Parts: sequence; structure tokens; C-alpha cells
Amino acid sequence: MNVYDFDNTIYNGDSTADFYLFSLKRHKKIVLLFPSLILSTIKFYIFKIGTKTDFKEKMYRFLKYCDIKKDVNDFWNKNQNKIKKFYINQKNDDDVIISASPKFLLEPMCKKLGIKYLIASEVSTENYKYSGINCHGKEKVRRFYEVFPNSQIHNFYSDSYSDTPLANLADKAFMVKKNNIFDWKLKRQSL
Repeated sequence: MNVYDFDNTIYNGDSTADFYLFSLKRHKKIVLLFPSLILSTIKFYIFKIGTKTDFKEKMYRFLKYCDIKKDVNDFWNKNQNKIKKFYINQKNDDDVIISASPKFLLEPMCKKLGIKYLIASEVSTENYKYSGINCHGKEKVRRFYEVFPNSQIHNFYSDSYSDTPLANLADKAFMVKKNNIFDWKLKRQSL
């Protein structure tokens, strides 16, 4: 099976950031959350206080101003052209998408693409909290084996070295930069 990261890998951009900006244009009240978002950003990224999951939960509070189902659907109608051609041209039935982005956001696009297997961050659209932790780094490996305990990754694609733990599991790994795909130079390491 082939495994792909989503953002900046098969999707040209960061889908969560793009959805946030899309929502902000539709729902101006989101600006009311700017002060707390700026404080959370400073706390996490500058002072290194808290976890990425904590930070993202604060960011996802913007969802309270959204009509989530409609907004997500409209977002993908507008942005589905940002799925990269290389992926469309090589897509297989058993592909797995594994992403730190929230499942509620990626699921409709994966359905449109015919992708059956999506592993992503579980974020409640009711209280904006994670079920578990952000699906990132070594957490992707844990979740992959939780769903596919005896599977082998043939090819892995990502745009980020934070995915090295998952890339280490693949027969072959590729780094995706814009529309270019390179062999991933791995130093095999134990998990």
C-alpha cells in the first residue's frame, strides 16, 4: 500500500489554514477570537508552553461561528483543484492518507477522491477538543499500526521531515516539494 501525508503533499497548501481563512471571509465574528489566538500562538511557539494539541484546540474555537458541514462542503468545491496532479495520476484503491489535519475537514475530499482509508486528527465539531492527541510525527506510526497492524508501506510521500518515523517504515519514501518529488534520504532509526 501507498501512504501519503495530505497538506503540502497531495494538497497544494495547508488545508486547515486555508479553511480558517475561507471561514474568516464568511464569518466575520471570527475576528473576535484574534486576541486569544495571538496569546496562544505566543505561548506555544515563542515560550514553548503547552502542546500543539492545546494550541490547536484554542485555534479551532473559530468553528463555533461556522456552519461546519456547509462550510466544509463549500470549501472543497472551491479548493478541490488544489489536489496535485501527480496524486490523481497514480492514485490506487488501497491508498492511505494520514494527516495532522482534522478528520472532519479531510473526510469529504477523500470521499470525492475515492480514498477509503483516512487517518487524521480527531477533532470534535461540537466542543473543538481532540479525541487523543494531534496526529503528527510518531503518533502517525502508532495510529497507522492501530488500523493496519500487519501491513507494509510500499511507498510513502510527505513534505516534512517530521514524518521521518513513518517514512522509516516504508520500502521507499519520497519528499514532495511543490510539484517535485525526490527520493527521501533516510537514516534508518529504531522507533
